[in-house]
Amino acid sequence: MEYRQLGRSGLKVSVYSFGAMTFGGAGMFAGIGDTKGAEAKRQIDMCLEAGVNLFDTADMYSEGQSEEVLAEALGARRKQVLIATKFFGRTGPGENDTGGSRHHILEACEASLRRLKSDYIDLYQIHNQDLLTPPEETMRALDDLVRAGKVRYIGSSNHAGWTKMRALATSDRLNLNRYVGQQIQYSLLDRDAESELLPLGVHEGVGALIWSPLASGYLSGKFKHGANSGRLAGGERFARIDTERARGVVDLLEKIAADRPGASASQVALNWVARKPGVASIIIGARTSEQLADNLAAATWSLSDAEIARLDEASELPLRYPYYMNRDFGGGRNPVLPLLPPVAEGDS
Repeated sequence: MEYRQLGRSGLKVSVYSFGAMTFGGAGMFAGIGDTKGAEAKRQIDMCLEAGVNLFDTADMYSEGQSEEVLAEALGARRKQVLIATKFFGRTGPGENDTGGSRHHILEACEASLRRLKSDYIDLYQIHNQDLLTPPEETMRALDDLVRAGKVRYIGSSNHAGWTKMRALATSDRLNLNRYVGQQIQYSLLDRDAESELLPLGVHEGVGALIWSPLASGYLSGKFKHGANSGRLAGGERFARIDTERARGVVDLLEKIAADRPGASASQVALNWVARKPGVASIIIGARTSEQLADNLAAATWSLSDAEIARLDEASELPLRYPYYMNRDFGGGRNPVLPLLPPVAEGDS
């Protein structure tokens, strides 16, 4: 397993991390997964054996059950790992039971600590942007949690470029702890982050934690072959992403995988994300131990530059304004971020 620094911090995270959104099985997340008990412990064991040191959850996943199941599965091993959790989502019926206010942040943090059976959270992330709460209030509350020792690092998720930059500027101006991580969607089919979020992260020292690197399972190829179960089946997102371009990408993933004994389309897709600049860790999740084992195997090999280029071309989308202007009329002053170097055989 390769380890990378998380943004402009001294914290090292495994390039593949585990997402516990499938733990619990309650509320709106019941259809995503209901892993718990012995199966949850088995998956945690597999991750630890593979070298995973970062486990991601959120207070809204299965109405808090995800945090509880994760804590139970880790048991006494909690201090051997890093736990990332998130706040923002609704946790109750009250007007202040959501968002990025000081009131909600402090209440949500205490509740997560109880469910996680821990006296600290390694990485505490705001799950969405809050345009109603002043950034000074949010960042001061998070800074207070760090100074109190209840939180060690802070991050954001699902922010636009301008709101993330505003938060970073607020922290710098007020001498507060700043975000070291950004949890964002990124895959061969969802490349919008390349326009602002990934370049911002590279230049401002905010490492990317990637969610949905397999586009909700589409890039595994199983939907192409007639599978009718899972998060995507029959859904609006499936109808949106199941295009000729997407099917072409899956075809190429399968061709590249076929040239590597034991590799899968999923592993190829994960490797593509791992080679992109600004990516600190890729969050993988699974309904079953078999799916998890396949995803974890992506850590054992790396794509070549030529394979990356083929995948880049197959998944490329037209640039939106102002990015095509930046490229076409200011290319010399707007260099494209480079690939990360391939992982040497002895480093994985």
